[in-house]
Amino acid sequence: MIKTTKLLDELREILETSSSVPLTSKVMIDSVEVSQIIDEIEESLPDEIKQARWIEAEKDRILTEAREEYATVVKEAQRQADALVEKDAILVKSKERAEQVMHSTNASVRKLKLSTYDYVDKILFDFQEKMDDLSEMYNKMYKHLENTFADIEDEIEKNRGEIQEMAFRTNQEARDGER
Repeated sequence: MIKTTKLLDELREILETSSSVPLTSKVMIDSVEVSQIIDEIEESLPDEIKQARWIEAEKDRILTEAREEYATVVKEAQRQADALVEKDAILVKSKERAEQVMHSTNASVRKLKLSTYDYVDKILFDFQEKMDDLSEMYNKMYKHLENTFADIEDEIEKNRGEIQEMAFRTNQEARDGER
């Protein structure tokens, strides 16, 4: 993301330091240079996608560990319950404890899942916002370029009209002078 930010700063600098078009508030930019920077920005985006995939894998790893811990706790509770089978009171207490542990473990697993989902959702939301920002920036750049070309075209049309008017007057003056 740091690389993307630097590249965006570089684009800003190009816009700020580019030569201005006479008689307008527009600037001329080197399309090859800007295109190369845009290509580099696009190349830097897959790193963020890799980060999102890593987060998904990390979520799966955490959930697997939680399941293994759950299985270990359940096995341990079962082993303890089996060892105490001969005594009714102890058996009842063991079953109650096993249920408490299972309930507690289920609650812990549920909390861990929910916090993992929240974490992954936040990362994906942040990534989505960054993508929206980039899309907005590209749209603004494109709109700015469209406006610049339209302004240049308008200015050229205006200048042509002035030249045609001057040519017409010159012809009129020549005709008036011949009379």
